[in-house]
Amino acid sequence: MQTKRLDSIREAPSGKRSRLPAAGIALISDDENFIMACDKPRTVPEDGSMPVPAPLPLTDGELAAWLRLSTARGLKPAALRMLLAAFGLPAGVLGQTFAALAVAGGEAAARAVLAPPAPDFPQRLAALRVWLALPGNAVVTLADPTYPPRLLTMPDPPPLLYIRGRPDRLHARAIAVVGSRNATPQGLEDARRFARAFSDAGIAVVSGLALGVDGAAHLGALEGPGGTVAVIGTGADLVYPAAHHALAARIAGHGAIVSEWPLGTPARAAHFPQRNRLIAGLVEGVLVVEAAARSGSLITARLANEMGRDVFALPGSIHAPLARGCHRLLRQGALLVETPGDVLEELGIVVAEKPAPAVCNRRHSPPSAPGSAAAPTPAGTGEPIRPAATSPARIAPVALGPGAKRLLDAIGHAPVTLEILAQRTDMTEAALQGMLLQLELAGHLAVLPGGRFVRTVHP
Repeated sequence: MQTKRLDSIREAPSGKRSRLPAAGIALISDDENFIMACDKPRTVPEDGSMPVPAPLPLTDGELAAWLRLSTARGLKPAALRMLLAAFGLPAGVLGQTFAALAVAGGEAAARAVLAPPAPDFPQRLAALRVWLALPGNAVVTLADPTYPPRLLTMPDPPPLLYIRGRPDRLHARAIAVVGSRNATPQGLEDARRFARAFSDAGIAVVSGLALGVDGAAHLGALEGPGGTVAVIGTGADLVYPAAHHALAARIAGHGAIVSEWPLGTPARAAHFPQRNRLIAGLVEGVLVVEAAARSGSLITARLANEMGRDVFALPGSIHAPLARGCHRLLRQGALLVETPGDVLEELGIVVAEKPAPAVCNRRHSPPSAPGSAAAPTPAGTGEPIRPAATSPARIAPVALGPGAKRLLDAIGHAPVTLEILAQRTDMTEAALQGMLLQLELAGHLAVLPGGRFVRTVHP
């Protein structure tokens, strides 16, 4: 299936988009010097089965030089990459004159390289050495053969990656699952279900460890063999949000946590768009599950599109605020998907998909009761019968208490059954039926054929 990039789409020479460049400019080390090599690209097999060796060990001097350059104030990754290409390893860069550095990377980069390190640099270096001595922790430099090859297709790959867990996960075939921090119950179910299906197919799931969709995607991926990678906006020694400490420990044990930020770096708003570019860089495609009109997930989708990755989006109700971002992506050319199989097929992976249980299906209503139609119509009119809640005789909706509001939130913006609501709320069937009746009488919901409930008042 031929796809297109959002808005303005450039086609590959073959007429089809290249999801993962099989070749590209890569930085390699040759006789202590970096050279740009187009004829020796680092590639990833289609099945993601590449054996990945452990990251190269660094001497104390090499570690200090890499840390100094990666933390130099005002030295951007793209400029540092040019300096490394010109002068070799960090020690070679640090030994250059201002004039030589300015020619290779610009005057701002030259000033940043030659500026003295921060006063706390010795403490940072000592803390990094202690952290690296702990099991499961690693630093991968831009000169390391185990540096994730997809990131090398970016113009500004991070010079250092701090990794907790399994570095090989960053070489596997991967797809990102992202979305709102304030996801609906249905959105959380969809994120977990899609991520589990990807993981079952051997695809690693990449996300950002945030609350909401990110957390649900990590949990779903951990249920399968593909595993998961969490790209974070803090130092690799920190967990944000704190509520995900236990989840982060599971990811580090069975997947990988990766950061480009030095140890001890706290969460800052400006870090997360930069984190999103790494998420986009590591994957073949990005799936947006739920997103508001100004969601950070749209940044990830835009960056992925600019890198030539596929962008997928789940549609939702026109009444749902968290569907607006997805609908914007769809209008711009993202691929509409309804099942995990839609995504896997687009990636060229054939999997016999199991039928999804009705509790997880937001696009298709559960089966109606025997003998009843999903949308009855008066004979010969072709017009659906309106639910009772839309009758002009219905009184205007009244204000709700906290318990009723919670139940409406659990209903969401698509028809649901009593069984689904029981799972989402942990309420007894008797309590649910009583509150649902109150909401119906108050004009906040309608009962549809098949024992389904739908909201009639939307925020």
